[in-house]
Amino acid sequence: MRISLRRVAEEISSSGAAAASKKRSLWPSVLRWIPSSTDHIIAAEKRLLSLVKTPYKQEQVNIGSGPPGSKIRWFRSESNEARLINTVTFDSKEESPTLVMVHGYGASQGFFFRNFDALAKHFKVIAIDQLGWGGSSRPDFTCKSTQETEDWFIDSFEEWRKAKNLSNFILLGHSFGGYVAAKYALKHPEHIQHLILVGPAGFTPETENNSEWLTRLRATWKGAILYHLWESNFTPQKIIRGLGPWGPDLVSKYTSSRFGNPSNGDVLTKDESRLLTDYVYHTLAAKASGELCLKYIFSFGAFARMPLLH
Repeated sequence: MRISLRRVAEEISSSGAAAASKKRSLWPSVLRWIPSSTDHIIAAEKRLLSLVKTPYKQEQVNIGSGPPGSKIRWFRSESNEARLINTVTFDSKEESPTLVMVHGYGASQGFFFRNFDALAKHFKVIAIDQLGWGGSSRPDFTCKSTQETEDWFIDSFEEWRKAKNLSNFILLGHSFGGYVAAKYALKHPEHIQHLILVGPAGFTPETENNSEWLTRLRATWKGAILYHLWESNFTPQKIIRGLGPWGPDLVSKYTSSRFGNPSNGDVLTKDESRLLTDYVYHTLAAKASGELCLKYIFSFGAFARMPLLH
């Protein structure tokens, strides 16, 4: 489903963003970048979750300004500014087991919107945006090693757990969230009842795979450029930001192809596509933070630097 620039402007206007004035010429309107912020993300999240039938509560959980006593702070700042983890909790039957859901790279908890109703029938579902993504705080990301980067996600999640007073819960991680969930479970097994890894990233090291193709790729000019971009921490989100007003159109194509399967008739409805595109765009276009973990967790070719296989 394509979304025209006029349609995008209407969506932005409805969420409280500044839309192009009709009195201004078309050319300046096209050049104007579309603003995004945590407020835009939360508003888009609310519209997307209106598709979910199960009642829920959204909150910003304060995890403080850094892990108590830790030498490695997840934002490396002298600021005492509180950091917040965006959290949604769905109504459930009393005594239902608690299921905490952690999203993957470049994603946020709203990506699970089609799963919440089914899961809420059996669990007390809590979904979070990891620090630096979605509607959570986006501190400057200044980690310089794989260990520091892992601590950024693990320690902030542990402070969130403490703030929510949770223990003995089921932890589900998808993709990169599976990597974080597994690393967290290894460090804090006393809190985990079960660990569920859905399509987890970060299991296989480069040495365990035949990486000859990667060597051959790097020997080409295209491979050299890709390698340079990877090591420069050039993320997909930067493309969306750089496209400005054309970004939502690209995101629309992504959501339609990524979240629907036309071969079996499972496609997004018009409302689902519109609301998901709006939500995904704002989560991608907002300030860069957690996304900058990429090169520290994975080497070129997306092989884990500290693989879970070990």
